[in-house]
Amino acid sequence: MIDKKCCICEKEDAPYKCPICKKPYCSVTCCKEHKNQICEPPKLPEEPKEHEIKRNYQFPTEDTVPMEKLQQLQYSKELKECLKRSDLRNIMKAVLNSENPTEAIASAMKMPLFVEMADVCLKIVEPPDDVKPC
Repeated sequence: MIDKKCCICEKEDAPYKCPICKKPYCSVTCCKEHKNQICEPPKLPEEPKEHEIKRNYQFPTEDTVPMEKLQQLQYSKELKECLKRSDLRNIMKAVLNSENPTEAIASAMKMPLFVEMADVCLKIVEPPDDVKPC
């Protein structure tokens, strides 16, 4: 439940809120009083550290890519460059919104731009044998 009690006079159902700290206030008088106080934006909850994120596949297969490999995608400059293209993003949206994703991916794989992006992803999650560490 959202607190709507005035941060100055504690009146219920305060209709306004400070644009900085988001605390509610009920009147011009309370607003002026609030402005005389130190005001800071609300603290956002801390994001979990990358090594703390635990995700598991519900139904893994032999082709399932490990989460650690998938997380490496976020650091790829080459992938970020691909994703700057709105036409590629539109293709990906169409795949995501398709009632038949398998068919949509097969269709997308006929488009050079999508294939280029897929190749960039594959280089990261499944590097060629000559690049793999010993």
